Amino acid sequence: MSISEMDVRPAVRPTQPQQQPQRTMRALRDRRDELAGRIALGDRVAVERQHRLGKRTARERLELLLDEGSFVEVDMYRRGTTGAHTDGVVAGSGTVDGRRVFVYAQDFTISGGSLGAGHAEKIHKVMDMAVATGSPIVALNDSGGARIQEGVMALNGYGGIFRRQVEASGIVPQISVVLGPCAGGAAYSPALADFTFMVRETAQMYLTGPDVVQAVSGERVTHNQLGGADVHGSMSGVASFVHDDEESCLADVRYLLSLLPSNNLEPPPSCEPPSDDDDVRPDLASLVPVSPNQPYDIRAVIGDVVDDGEFLEVHEGWAANVVCAFARVGGEVVGVVGNQPLVLAGVLDTAASQKAARFVRFCDAFNIPLVTLVDVPGFLPGTDQEYGGAIRHGAKLLYAYCEASVPRVQVILRKAYGGAYIVMDSRSIGCDLSLAWPTNEIAVMGAEAAVNVIHRKELAAAADPDELRQVLVARYADELAHPYYAAERGLVDDVIDPAQTRAAVRRGLEMLRDKRRRSPARKHGNVPL
Repeated sequence: MSISEMDVRPAVRPTQPQQQPQRTMRALRDRRDELAGRIALGDRVAVERQHRLGKRTARERLELLLDEGSFVEVDMYRRGTTGAHTDGVVAGSGTVDGRRVFVYAQDFTISGGSLGAGHAEKIHKVMDMAVATGSPIVALNDSGGARIQEGVMALNGYGGIFRRQVEASGIVPQISVVLGPCAGGAAYSPALADFTFMVRETAQMYLTGPDVVQAVSGERVTHNQLGGADVHGSMSGVASFVHDDEESCLADVRYLLSLLPSNNLEPPPSCEPPSDDDDVRPDLASLVPVSPNQPYDIRAVIGDVVDDGEFLEVHEGWAANVVCAFARVGGEVVGVVGNQPLVLAGVLDTAASQKAARFVRFCDAFNIPLVTLVDVPGFLPGTDQEYGGAIRHGAKLLYAYCEASVPRVQVILRKAYGGAYIVMDSRSIGCDLSLAWPTNEIAVMGAEAAVNVIHRKELAAAADPDELRQVLVARYADELAHPYYAAERGLVDDVIDPAQTRAAVRRGLEMLRDKRRRSPARKHGNVPL
């Protein structure tokens, strides 16, 4: 073949490599800033959807909760099966009123805030750091539940959270805030926390949803009817605080944190007592009726005993026949437990016993002194109560007080009858200082009921039973139920003027401030759960 017959093509020049942009620190920093900014902004469509649901984003919530500019995020660039950075949870640490807290906020805009392995590991990390540094843990829950496509790894992630919550219990305060769905196994996390906040309309918490309930029982129920904030705030007792909106909810989380120590080795935060404070409160002498059967609001008594009349009531809507609240006396944090005569005459029942027992145990775990205001006619009678475990639940409160080693001051306002008197932090179960008003009646039961039992035969045979009953009731009250009977036997330390109650409580707490009690050598007791 001649050269002319050959297929002659023009020579192809070698491709020049594309010139890479110059790798400079400035370019790297710009790229980092751009990526971090995109992650922080989130997906615009998803964020708008979140706002239409009446909910803030995870980062917006953290801005409301934490001091401005204090948040330090960890694992922002973490990616899991969602493919999105953060993997559906914003985690890190910040401050509240200058005090360190660790937080995580589930991000519903990323796969419904579902929990997968990476998501859970971020939560594990901040929980471990909280315990290591002795700082409170605040969880903002807004999640559709376990990430189904990750199967058992998602369930394993939940288990790691629950185990850490139990290990941290009594070491650092744990607060759970439910701001959206919290379903299935995820609901156990708020249940294990020390305090749970919920927002009406947007927050729901349940183990099985409405569809499952209908399939199993045929019952039709909405998400809010099944596990809304009001359900858990007034019926189940799972929610400690219920709010109408996220702003007031997170503001109260900040307020609660201001009353709690960072950990079990620190005292609660103190502040200066009111500068114009007057310990004499004359209103107390007329606030509580002398007649033992007339109702009044125990919260008014609490307001006259604590600093500035301010207190934070826990479980306000549940078991309202007992009031549990945090407050300050002389600038020092106290936990107050009081019978509420406005509700069921202030009797103890199964729910009230559980409510007060858990509150007492929390206060004892975190070095918060206890003030108990007593006006209790006994335990609520009835088959519902007995079948529902009134004995067992009452024993929880008894156990909690007996175990408590913090300073304990009891004030008996009026009635203190039977076993309920013993359970409400009586001297016999370890109260340090027992004070009583001149209206106090400490007895096995009320005078009239006691006479009906003791003098049953005489009354049946009397020509005028009513007249005899009046004589016997007066004699019983004079001999056994008068205000000084217990004081004469050393079971009440002082009978005080009601107007001097604040002064007496404050002096008592000051006297007991350095109280120490060695715990017995044992692994742990067995609470009658």
